[in-house]
Amino acid sequence: MSTDAAVENAVRSNRTAPKHAAKIRGDHDLNPEMGPPSTLREAAVLVPLVDRPEELTVIFTQRTATLSAHAGQISFPGGRMEPEDGTPEETALRETAEEIGLERGRIEIVGRLDTYVTRTGFRVTPVVGVVTPPFILTPDPTEVAEVFEVPLSFILDPSNPQRHSREFLGKPRWFYAFPYPQRYIWGATAGMLVNLRDVLGAAARETGEGAD
Repeated sequence: MSTDAAVENAVRSNRTAPKHAAKIRGDHDLNPEMGPPSTLREAAVLVPLVDRPEELTVIFTQRTATLSAHAGQISFPGGRMEPEDGTPEETALRETAEEIGLERGRIEIVGRLDTYVTRTGFRVTPVVGVVTPPFILTPDPTEVAEVFEVPLSFILDPSNPQRHSREFLGKPRWFYAFPYPQRYIWGATAGMLVNLRDVLGAAARETGEGAD
């Protein structure tokens, strides 16, 4: 069985998912001299895996060019935790409904990835959810320029992720990137995808071992 097929089987048959975060990842992983910010604000995102008949896909959003932070970048739906949310899962579901109109009833929360710390001062909890079609999305035009899906097989491709760099404060800053046709997934989102690859690969191996 191929790696992609094993991952599909692990997610679909067992809803295999990451357990609660045990590790802190972040922009500093590839840039140890940067270090995480001293003050962090809590946030959460949804990593939506769509259970389509042909293959699993991942939902991404393209942020509008007018936003004050991360304008035009590709991201997962999500945002800051509010006091009334209670848990990162509640934040991820609320923000997803607000940003792209995806109903909670279509999302099965299956776990979390590792906590991700950004250089902009957020401690992000990535919440993984399996989305069951059909669904209709209604993106918030003030935040989301576009919603699109990428095959999970692309994320799992051995040629991904790539390591790219840009100059930041006079020094090269390294980051993960997943160049997709006419898209450029990089930064924190790409870092979370690296974690997702690790987790799903481990789940697929466990499922395969259990079947022997």
